[in-house]
Amino acid sequence: MAKILVMNGSYRNNGITDQVIKTMAEELETDGAEVETILLRDYPIEFCLNCRECTQQPGNLPGECVQHDTMQELINKIEKSDSFILASPTNFGSVTAIFQRFMERLVVYAYWPWNMNAPKYRKANVVKKKAVLVSSCAAPGFLGRWIYGTRKQLKTTAQTIGANTVGTIFMGLIAKDPHHRLSEKVQAKARALAVKLL
Repeated sequence: MAKILVMNGSYRNNGITDQVIKTMAEELETDGAEVETILLRDYPIEFCLNCRECTQQPGNLPGECVQHDTMQELINKIEKSDSFILASPTNFGSVTAIFQRFMERLVVYAYWPWNMNAPKYRKANVVKKKAVLVSSCAAPGFLGRWIYGTRKQLKTTAQTIGANTVGTIFMGLIAKDPHHRLSEKVQAKARALAVKLL
């Protein structure tokens, strides 16, 4: 049974991001996958200290952080998963602050001794997992994909944890209605992309 891990950086319950994820999770579960959704808003994650202790430890496994919070639990889940859905709405042209904090703590996936100019990513030479990226913005979708950094940040997150991006949903013009609902077209795309994770 495939294990799919969802990392949801949205602040809103049942917002557009949650709706896409729910549609994808239902499709995956119908196809026999095990889906676990992590609402980052419910996980206390401390700021990265930039101490780089975790990056001094060699090997393909993530380094160990000096902070003892819920991030280690999330790293353990990432390591046990087969594929990922990485989701964050766009806030101020970027992923949300809670997703950014999660991203920064993924430095445990880098091997970066002090005498090296740049890090080596621990998952660079392993068999790649799969990821689908989910985001939204107030601007038209085609414009938001290019002028905001959200999609690039989600893709970098996927690469860092050892996943190739197999698809993206980026919805635009979602700020016109406080109770925005997914169109049938977006629902169909979400279901089709979910299957690519299996």
